[in-house]
Amino acid sequence: MAPETLQPRADSALPEQAMAPQPWRIGAVRPDVASNEVFSWTLYPEPGVEPGPPPAPGQFNMLYLFGVGEVPISVSAITEDGGIVHTTRAVGSVTRAMQELGPGAVVGLRGPFGTAWPLEQARGRDLVLVAGGIGLAPLRPVIHATLERRADFGRVVVCYGARAPGDMIFRDELDAWAARGDLDLRVTVDRATAAWRGDVGVVTQLIDRGGFDRRNTVAMVCGPEVMMRFAAASLERRGLKPEDIYVSMERNMRCAVGFCGHCQIGSQFVCRDGPVFPYPVMEPAFRIREL
Repeated sequence: MAPETLQPRADSALPEQAMAPQPWRIGAVRPDVASNEVFSWTLYPEPGVEPGPPPAPGQFNMLYLFGVGEVPISVSAITEDGGIVHTTRAVGSVTRAMQELGPGAVVGLRGPFGTAWPLEQARGRDLVLVAGGIGLAPLRPVIHATLERRADFGRVVVCYGARAPGDMIFRDELDAWAARGDLDLRVTVDRATAAWRGDVGVVTQLIDRGGFDRRNTVAMVCGPEVMMRFAAASLERRGLKPEDIYVSMERNMRCAVGFCGHCQIGSQFVCRDGPVFPYPVMEPAFRIREL
């Protein structure tokens, strides 16, 4: 039987939040790498704006720069005072314009959209999180939620790969997670520096160390598509069932409600049916080169 796709939360597409950007103000800007190529905004609604439902881990918002354009950005955290954190890499015209904005600037926001990571399905089971580069950002809320409810999960293994030590994001949190006794953090880089004392190589080598119950584990994977394909293969080799592996896709999402078709992969729309998918749903697409 074909695996079912995850369902968006029923309250995630309120008409006013789905179609009309609402004004939100940048409360804080944090550079996540030394070059400021990756940065995080903490956004707060302007007076009179009625926020939508809090984003679930894995969901995204559409951020709109007036006169520039709109981009989908995953939520990387929710602050204690209700701020929504979005972590962005400056790679295109909109995100480079975002890079120039500071606290106090007002942007448009609509959302949240999409499917969430299956945290409830993972309750009582081991949890393996595999992230590549900025793919750690959409998984960060999963780590926060897991640590807040640590007794609800078995062993938690976080495998994180970056191009180089200077490309690692959330360095302060990585240090804090590494110091915990209830989370197994494994980090590797493609290219080491003289000061680097950790692992060097691809993130799949961290998966291959095992340390989780293959019969009772849920895995969540986010990063470049080629990395996700090899990570899923490594997890399968360790004995995980394909239906216990979830991936988060990144595509050119413009409308976020399944109308424009820019993010379509086969019969699936990443904005509407994802971005989080059971791996068997995306596995056929991973086998098509240059898709």
